[in-house]
Amino acid sequence: MRLPKFFTRVMTVICAVALAVAAAGCGGGANGEKEQFINIATGGTAGTYYPIGGAIAEVLNKNGMNASAQSTGASVANINMLKDKQVELAIVQNDITYYAVNGLEMFKETGKVENLFGIASLYPETCQFVVREDSGIKTIADLKGKRVAVGAAGSGAEANARQILEAYGLTYDDVDEQFLSFAEGAYALKDKTVDAAFVTAGYPTASVQDVASQNKIRLLPVGDDQIKVLSEKYPFYTKTTVPAGTYQGFDEEVQTVSVMAILVVNDKIDAALGEKLTKAIFDNVDKIAAAHAAGKNIKKENALEAMDFIKMNEGASKALK
Repeated sequence: MRLPKFFTRVMTVICAVALAVAAAGCGGGANGEKEQFINIATGGTAGTYYPIGGAIAEVLNKNGMNASAQSTGASVANINMLKDKQVELAIVQNDITYYAVNGLEMFKETGKVENLFGIASLYPETCQFVVREDSGIKTIADLKGKRVAVGAAGSGAEANARQILEAYGLTYDDVDEQFLSFAEGAYALKDKTVDAAFVTAGYPTASVQDVASQNKIRLLPVGDDQIKVLSEKYPFYTKTTVPAGTYQGFDEEVQTVSVMAILVVNDKIDAALGEKLTKAIFDNVDKIAAAHAAGKNIKKENALEAMDFIKMNEGASKALK
């Protein structure tokens, strides 16, 4: 049976509208572009990654992207989440990324992580051995036989603590190591259930500030000889000076070492999105710096520092030229 022309036209319009709605639902973004959610892996709430990651998410959201920052176990966990595509963007230590790319240290058994791409270097992360002033501990060598919170088991901070202790000829056989996170180490130091706590984070670090607000503290220096040993064996370490007055009640300048906090993505972030998010970050560094003092060290001219061991996202490279 032949349908009336009017009915045929109506059905054609209905079908066209349905197809348009379906296309809009699949596209989800302006100009028919598919909107991609960007999950950002940061770190514990007492560290530096969490506020920096939250500020980055806010910047991306205000620049037409859909991002959310989440608290994680920091660098090693973040690399694994990128590998498994549970997140798309992460803040990680450059040393841990180096291990992942080359299948070393905590990635020795699982092998190289192939789907990692660099976005930018952010700021130095400073290795800090913290003790109470009343402990009488003045040097890292004094930690022999002491209870030391070395960071969460298998974390980037824990690897740093172990390597610095080794530069002083100490191993975990020489100390009573406690595998505690930043926040746990701070509580333990306040409660005197550990003698020293180690953190790797941009200074001033919230957990250290928390301890300093209630107790007089001391940061233990890393000597020139030990820095030489570390830098020769582990090229990602750089010499750093923590200024006097960084923490309440502690007015001494302290020499130590740092690694770099870097932004890394997996292959879910293509060149176009990589360029867009990189540009948004470096066009709004003032907003990121407002979230944490470490953000003041995020500068476009330093964005490729300590990134030569990892393939760069093509869009990020373009944005940083």
